[in-house]
Amino acid sequence: MKQLKTLTMAALLTFPLTGVAAETSAILYKNPNCGCCAEYAKYLEKNGFDVETIDTHDLAEMKANHNVPEKLYGCHTTLIDNYVFEGHVPVESVTQVLEEKPFIKGLSVPGMPLGSPGMSGDKRGPLEVYTLAFQPTDTPTIYATH
Repeated sequence: MKQLKTLTMAALLTFPLTGVAAETSAILYKNPNCGCCAEYAKYLEKNGFDVETIDTHDLAEMKANHNVPEKLYGCHTTLIDNYVFEGHVPVESVTQVLEEKPFIKGLSVPGMPLGSPGMSGDKRGPLEVYTLAFQPTDTPTIYATH
């Protein structure tokens, strides 16, 4: 029995889990020429996600297919479980959604804010993460501020 406990502890130390992300697959759709999207994929991978990157020239169509309002368009679109993560969403917000499973379509960080995950440059103030609701609204709700 002592040997089993030792082996179990050794396995946990050798292969640590990082919460929800440890076994979670993500599909990231991006423009083939975008470097920050590739950096965001690396960011997710460093945080335990298994990321498949798909290059496409039809990002606007992808966003429309997932009912992402134009004003919440991010640089790339990531699908994880049944959620849409639009743009450079911090992993803390991604994992919170995956753990809590709120009744939302997903999250968005519109545009390409400097200093956000995957983006170079210095962060210029708080990073606002918006809720993607099933029924788009003119006044999106702030889900989190980082």
